[in-house]
Amino acid sequence: MRAVKSGIGGWLLVLCLLLLIWQPISLGLVASSMLNALASGGLPAVLILLTRLIVAGFGIAAGLTLLGRRPGAVTLAKLSLALSAATDVFVYTTPFFPSNRAPGETPIYIGVSLAYYIAWLVYLARSKRVRDTYPAVR
Repeated sequence: MRAVKSGIGGWLLVLCLLLLIWQPISLGLVASSMLNALASGGLPAVLILLTRLIVAGFGIAAGLTLLGRRPGAVTLAKLSLALSAATDVFVYTTPFFPSNRAPGETPIYIGVSLAYYIAWLVYLARSKRVRDTYPAVR
């Protein structure tokens, strides 16, 4: 007989830690590396940075709600992941945000980024641990 896996552990804990720790650190590294470029990037670069800040805030909120087993936590996590994916694709496909990608690398960055977010969305949709931990998710 298989034991019920509920609670915050396994891949669910990894997702929470990525949302709560890695996403803000990543944003901080990107923001600090482009501070000098903000003057040349103008308003579009500032708006993209602010958008990334808001999206990271959604990620933190999603991580906290997942850890707190709050109602709507999985929905908020899915929204956060979708917003992060959309932001990444926008940043990679527009010239508004400075980058040091070599020509031809952009499709690879987009593919890897989308694969990452899609994998987490599929996990949230199909995981038995997620269904057992958040009974409203069925």
